[in-house]
Amino acid sequence: VQLQASGGGLVQAGGSLSLSCAASGSFFRVYTMGWYRQAPGKQRELAASITRDSNTNYADSVKGRFTISRDNAKNTVILQMNGVKPEDTAVYYCNADLRPYYYSSITDYWGQGTLVTVSS
Repeated sequence: VQLQASGGGLVQAGGSLSLSCAASGSFFRVYTMGWYRQAPGKQRELAASITRDSNTNYADSVKGRFTISRDNAKNTVILQMNGVKPEDTAVYYCNADLRPYYYSSITDYWGQGTLVTVSS
């Protein structure tokens, strides 16, 4: 199982950026997917998550600016980041809870991380 993230880069404050992550490989089902971020010198924190039924959860710091969505058929999750701020600068990690086999327990998987840099 792999989580392949893409879309990071450099963006000016107030601009927009979209992150995409796709789960690939052999597995039974993907459940909650999300994006975490880790700024320099800080702990990793949840930015946004979305359940299989599209129930969403956002960090207070990104509410109203970021939108998370998913495509269950393609096992992808997208984070649309609007009105970005310098404090959004971080490495963003894709996360997915998935069941490798129908009889196995749900396991936590992580993507490789993609850097988002917001210039002021």
